[in-house]
Amino acid sequence: MASKLFYQSRLPRPALDRAEGIYMWDKSGKRYIDGSSGAMVSNIGHSNLAVLQAMRDQMDKSTFGYRLHFQTDASEILAEKTAALCPDGMNRVFFVSGGSEAVESTLKLARQYALAKGQAQRFKVISRMPSYHGSTLGALAVTGYSALSSPFDPMMQRMPKIPAPRAYLDGLDADDPATGHHYADMLEQKIVDEGPDTVLAFIVEPVGGASTGALVPPAGYMQRIREICDTYGVLLIHDEVMSGGGRTGKFWGADHWGTAPDLISISKGFGGGYVPLGAMIARDDIVETVLDAGGFAHGHTYAGNPLACAAGAAVIDEIHRAGLIDNAATVGKYLESRLNALMNRYPFIGDVRGKGLLLAFELMADRVTKEPLPPGLNAHSRLVDIAYDKGLIIYSRRTRGGLSGDHFLVCPPMITTQAQVDEIMEMLTAALDDFAAEAGLDRSAA
Repeated sequence: MASKLFYQSRLPRPALDRAEGIYMWDKSGKRYIDGSSGAMVSNIGHSNLAVLQAMRDQMDKSTFGYRLHFQTDASEILAEKTAALCPDGMNRVFFVSGGSEAVESTLKLARQYALAKGQAQRFKVISRMPSYHGSTLGALAVTGYSALSSPFDPMMQRMPKIPAPRAYLDGLDADDPATGHHYADMLEQKIVDEGPDTVLAFIVEPVGGASTGALVPPAGYMQRIREICDTYGVLLIHDEVMSGGGRTGKFWGADHWGTAPDLISISKGFGGGYVPLGAMIARDDIVETVLDAGGFAHGHTYAGNPLACAAGAAVIDEIHRAGLIDNAATVGKYLESRLNALMNRYPFIGDVRGKGLLLAFELMADRVTKEPLPPGLNAHSRLVDIAYDKGLIIYSRRTRGGLSGDHFLVCPPMITTQAQVDEIMEMLTAALDDFAAEAGLDRSAA
């Protein structure tokens, strides 16, 4: 019988039967390695018994309590655990059901904060090109990914963009703080060009997500953008939807640089794939100012759902109990070294990047000129399909603003072992061999 469901395309996929740890099985019994944690979601792996038990315990109490009618123990506990992980002064948590909602919440709170301070002229949110911040219209307005946003341009007010700090494409030394300042100073220039009194915020992924393929900012960049935002009274929003939750080897991606924002969005690994869950975290004074001015004009029906929050609290507990942040750092270094070694075998791998277990490699026709592979090869989809047929799930996007270029995220759950990395790499190498043969690409060795 034909499915009544539809999603982005007609891409056929088998029916999922069960999942455990880093493995998934379809109904035919075929096993897959979840080499991308879904969409970088299943950070602690599948079917964690402690999380499932926490959900059962909450189900015995209540599965829903509308936030305007009740406080719930589960939401209060998760808010406490979340705030304890945040920079000083960021103690206010607003729950949502996903990453797009979390980003929209930061944009709307920032705007209402400006209004409450009598700065109604501030409305522009600067972001980067490329970037990805969500699929709703507000989040798309700050997204720099033309393939996803351009159909909806007439329906929204597009926001100003600056180039993402892709030093590897520009031939710059990412370890030189001058490089970081070079890209960060583009933010200052854009603020000046737009008119400082009209700029509300700057939103940035501390470690890049799908649109830039685990892009790590150059030295000095994160510190410099914080300074620039402070100079011009611009709020700094960290989109940690993908990089938050420990995957990079720190709970927050920005912790690698010791910088603090004014607002944070988080989702994906925050709920670990067990429930739809996300959050906005804000500075105390921002929230108090908005509440004093009449309240936060925003909300979602399932915000603070007790079942979701019970699962989220259990996910955080498991991350700490099992030492998964340290494991992500250690195993991530091993996986990164294995990915880098692939560059000796495949001349068409032009770059490997990332932090912890948020890693990616990018395919190029020429490493020197950074010319992408011909779009007609459809490398971003073909390699994924070949790997999938072999039982390995990886995640891809188009690198150059969604229109060309090919990068692949290899981001297994934070429970992954070195032996499992070896298993992933054996399957990935076989997939690259098949893709190279199909596309007529050279290999340095066989």
